[in-house]
Amino acid sequence: MVGAAMPLTLEQYASYLDTRNLPWPAAPEVDSPKAKPHLKRLRGIRAVLWNVYGTLLAIPGGELYFEHPQKLQMDVALDKTVQEFKMWGSMTRKPGQPGEYLGQLYSMALAEQRVSTGGEKHPEVSAERVWEALIKKLLQKEYKFDAGFYGALNEFSRKVAYFFHASLQGSGCYPGAALALRAIAGAGLTQGLLADGQCFTSVQLQRGLIAQDAAARLEELVPPELRFLSCDVRARKPSERLFRHALQALADKGIASTQVLHISSRLQRDLVPARRLGMKTALFAGDRASLQATPEQLNERASRPNVLLTELSQLAHVIG
Repeated sequence: MVGAAMPLTLEQYASYLDTRNLPWPAAPEVDSPKAKPHLKRLRGIRAVLWNVYGTLLAIPGGELYFEHPQKLQMDVALDKTVQEFKMWGSMTRKPGQPGEYLGQLYSMALAEQRVSTGGEKHPEVSAERVWEALIKKLLQKEYKFDAGFYGALNEFSRKVAYFFHASLQGSGCYPGAALALRAIAGAGLTQGLLADGQCFTSVQLQRGLIAQDAAARLEELVPPELRFLSCDVRARKPSERLFRHALQALADKGIASTQVLHISSRLQRDLVPARRLGMKTALFAGDRASLQATPEQLNERASRPNVLLTELSQLAHVIG
């Protein structure tokens, strides 16, 4: 184990898990749909905002799950989490698998988080808060964790959330993701994330990028203050709160909405609201699992994106 002078950061914890050769679900194979790129040079773009899951990161189902639609996958992730964090001793001993009981606690904590959302039409749940609520219940039953290694309760909750979600869905960057991010940065454009995401999303993205390019540093390519994630704003797409939050931060840098390009694989939830608020839009149609757009929607003037990418490398042509 690493010396416990300072608790591990989330990124250090993810690297520590690598040293243990644990079995993780693999990133999904990319299944390219039959689509023709529609590319044109977009003039006057000063900022690019990326969706993450399904656009930069491939993930089963094209988006992050809180509950896996396949029960077996959910049970395996819950079981691994119970064992990893030695939770079983603090659980009410009921017949059945430890993972089953944790599943009941998790469902309750998730439902509670979904209720307390303060009037937002498209509320987002915070994964770390779900686990924090659940761990607080265990702490009432003598549960202990190594704060020297994991950090305080909120930091520990983040690491449990990372472990659980990494056990639930494998993820990896789409081909050309690191190159595309480098191309935007190299062109001197402002670059950010505008995405449904969680406390561990940046760590998953960083790890995906390093697998493609050992020198890629998310800090340098996408500054932390330009990562607009649903877990921080407590609203998920298509909520205008998330979009307006991003646009306000760019406006403070003197960048207007008409100078922003938003890239996503989801038309109605991501690109239509972006367009309504004045942004240019690019549909990434590189993977059947994440692509959410019908031919009818692509033909409608109100929803049609400015460009259609079938590979992330085509972006260089669009921004010039």
